[in-house]
Amino acid sequence: MARKDAKRVVITMRSTEGTGSTYTTTKNRQNQRERLELLKYDPKLRRRAIFRETR
Repeated sequence: MARKDAKRVVITMRSTEGTGSTYTTTKNRQNQRERLELLKYDPKLRRRAIFRETR
């Protein structure tokens, strides 16, 4: 059985539009030290919005 790599962590991404929509994903902290920002679909707005990593 494979061992879970401790370098990958689960992060929560929240919409910058203030709708409260969230996504969860994983990232490798060794390669990406800054906060992640992605353009994802916001179901409450029914369009794409910027989602930023929260801590």
